[in-house]
Amino acid sequence: MKTFLLLLAFMASAAHADAVDALREFTRDAKTGRATFKQVVTTTDTAKKKTSSGSFEFARPNRFRFAYAKPYEQVIVGDGESVWLYDVDLQQVTVRAMDQALGATPAALLAGANVEKDFELKAQPSAQGLDWVQATPRIRGEAASFQSLRVGFKGKALAAIELVDNFGQRSLLSFSDVATNVASAADAFRFTPPKGVEVLKQ
Repeated sequence: MKTFLLLLAFMASAAHADAVDALREFTRDAKTGRATFKQVVTTTDTAKKKTSSGSFEFARPNRFRFAYAKPYEQVIVGDGESVWLYDVDLQQVTVRAMDQALGATPAALLAGANVEKDFELKAQPSAQGLDWVQATPRIRGEAASFQSLRVGFKGKALAAIELVDNFGQRSLLSFSDVATNVASAADAFRFTPPKGVEVLKQ
């Protein structure tokens, strides 16, 4: 019995280590990628949930595109120099410099050049059929935009990101149809504000 328990403990620790390795390999080996996603946002009142969905693309370093399709259209594009947020309903575009907007964020985790420069990685217990990695930003205090960030893998495949912001709001992004090292459209990471929209620079 004691030998069996030791074996289980060893297997659990190995699984956790594999999750950290999976994130390191993903950020090292996946130069480009795309996926569809479903996002569920839960407020501190857990009875209230908001669900949205869309697609995600990235190309290292620091180029990415989140395109929300439902329930509202919204596009977030990082072109390597700036981050553009286009709210279709509001007909408004917000633009920020990349170094100010990216920092220790999920986008930096997925599309950044060096994940361990911005984050301290620590294995977490497996849950919901996934192996989890806690990614703690090396920037502390007011500069950090969230309380916690976890990445979930199913084997070596990226499966989910869970973020808790500074207001206690929890966002879970579940990825599907993940493909890495694939070609992107030439204009995937470019953004030109449509005519007539309001452009706000921050």
